[in-house]
Amino acid sequence: QVQLVESGGGLAQPGGSLRLSCAASGIIDSIYLMAWYRQAPGKQRELVAEITDDERTGYTGSVKGRFTISRDNAKNTIYLQMNSLKPEDTAVYYCKANINYGWSWGQGIQVTVSS
Repeated sequence: QVQLVESGGGLAQPGGSLRLSCAASGIIDSIYLMAWYRQAPGKQRELVAEITDDERTGYTGSVKGRFTISRDNAKNTIYLQMNSLKPEDTAVYYCKANINYGWSWGQGIQVTVSS
């Protein structure tokens, strides 16, 4: 059984920063693509950023230049550094990963950007 656990969310002021982490645990042979998604109230879940096992990255347009995704393969962990946060970044953020050729989701973590 594989598990993804997110951490690092919370409340930030506009213009502030937060760093999310997502750690994979369990019997892991391989991890390929890992990604962050988010879902705001009343909206569909959207892809925020993704990173391949060879560390190629991709971002949705609204976060380019503000968010940075990275991974530590030794720790089976990915990170999302979020800078210059805006109120519209408020959402539940989910980690998704392709582990052992199957997809797994984290439980989600709340990020709120408000003054």
